[in-house]
Amino acid sequence: MTPADLSRCVVRAVRRAVADGELAAGAAVPERVVVERTRPGGVGDYATPVAFQVAKAAGRPPRDVAGVLARRLGAEPGIEHVEVTGAGFLNFVLPAPSAPAVVADAISRDVRGRAAGAVPVDDSGLGLRERVVRRSVLRLVEVQGGATDTARSARLTVAPVARRDGDVVSRYGADAACWAMLATPARETPSFSDEQLLVQGEASEFFRVRYAHARSRALLRNAEQLGFHPEAGEVDDATALLRLLADHPLVLEAAAHHRAPERLTRHLVELADALLDFQYRVLPQGDEKPSAAHRARLALAEAAGTVLAGGLALLGMDAPERL
Repeated sequence: MTPADLSRCVVRAVRRAVADGELAAGAAVPERVVVERTRPGGVGDYATPVAFQVAKAAGRPPRDVAGVLARRLGAEPGIEHVEVTGAGFLNFVLPAPSAPAVVADAISRDVRGRAAGAVPVDDSGLGLRERVVRRSVLRLVEVQGGATDTARSARLTVAPVARRDGDVVSRYGADAACWAMLATPARETPSFSDEQLLVQGEASEFFRVRYAHARSRALLRNAEQLGFHPEAGEVDDATALLRLLADHPLVLEAAAHHRAPERLTRHLVELADALLDFQYRVLPQGDEKPSAAHRARLALAEAAGTVLAGGLALLGMDAPERL
């Protein structure tokens, strides 16, 4: 079970609990459940507050609702452990992600085409940052399969670019300026600096994300020159990269649900750093011949590059093949 599967599994558990009479017939069954990584100090790998959504209509305390759902979900294959904490939070432990499943999911969820064609709205009367934030939010909602909720997005409170920063698009370029505007929560004033947005170095998160994508494409080109191609298989030395790729669908759901593109920018930075660390183990070294392990690592690097490109597209930015 992938983390994205877990979200759907929780919805099914609520639906069946209502159908079987364990929860009141009037209990609302949510169309989507937000499942997120457990915060530091929490229990398990993932958590959801779904019991609080259901409790009022069910006429029961959230912790009772969570107990009903925990008993059902604990019997689901692919869930190792379920625990109720606090007033009614459901916490889950899942098996370690499988590289072939993660690669297949990343490729099948490639959002670049949908992101490019999303959000044909007239926002010409808005300020620069408000336009950038709302467009990204609407792309996120669109690719999650939700209606493009212009009314709700219109209620977003977006702090403008400070007057002292002047014409940030001319100074930093459209993509770099967008990154700075989206990496900061909408209510907060974004900051701009040459080191973060113009210098191509480790200090720049914007550069690292785009550079990691370019490196994934360079690895594919180099592998082709060596006569081998990506082929999904188990990878035993990429724990951080696998976890971040497995979490990506949940990050997109949470970013859309909370109307918070900054959640996506943070995740892309973590993913880029994990890929840049992993890249040195992809290609054969010295006299090594390409093996199944090299092909599997290349497939994982390709999947990570696809996810980075899709994330940048949702933010309204290009993902260059070379940097």
